[in-house]
Amino acid sequence: MDAHRTDLDVAAIAAAIGDPARAQMLCSLLDGCARTATELAALADVGASTASGHFARLREQGLVEIAVQGKHRYYRLANDDVAAALEALLVVAGVKGKPFKPSTPTDMCHARTCYDHMAGDIGVGIHDRLIAKRFLAKQDQDYVLTPSGEAFMQEIGLDIETAQKKRRSFAKPCMDWSARRPHLGGALGAALLTHVLHHGWVEKDLDSRVLRVTPKGSKPLEKLFGLPARRMV
Repeated sequence: MDAHRTDLDVAAIAAAIGDPARAQMLCSLLDGCARTATELAALADVGASTASGHFARLREQGLVEIAVQGKHRYYRLANDDVAAALEALLVVAGVKGKPFKPSTPTDMCHARTCYDHMAGDIGVGIHDRLIAKRFLAKQDQDYVLTPSGEAFMQEIGLDIETAQKKRRSFAKPCMDWSARRPHLGGALGAALLTHVLHHGWVEKDLDSRVLRVTPKGSKPLEKLFGLPARRMV
């Protein structure tokens, strides 16, 4: 019975991936960037109602998940195992995935504010670095600082105690609308923005939400967060 159940489960997942429209949607998500239902429907060349049925099937089989950001809903691959399976199928099929290309202006893509925290490539890069170094750990839908993360924040002079006392989420992933990957939101994200502004590592543009990395900030941002930071002139 167990073997039979396994065969049925594999067949169900294969059938979900095997539909051309659903396969196109899934493969478009292999670059790690989330996409809206409208974008995925356009990529698969199907209508909204048809796409809705496809999304339901993909979620039922555990292939995609939804990230809600305000009024927007983004779809992304459910986990690394799904990505690995799709990559293997692409190798067998001899197909290469196409990278996501945002239409956002370059300055806005590189660094900008998102409410009171950093977004764009700089914000996503900081988020990814904190995760990779295991300074942040997932807890339900939010993040908590690990002991090594607390030590790091204290080392750079960030006041995490004040951030933890704020009446809001301490740290959480915030979907970046240009990169379509998360940057760091919450009180910790806001504290980091305040920190880099205070030290003059970045400065705000007068007429937009763009953040510009200063000559003073390029090296510390690269050293602390592994960013290929460049000055935005």
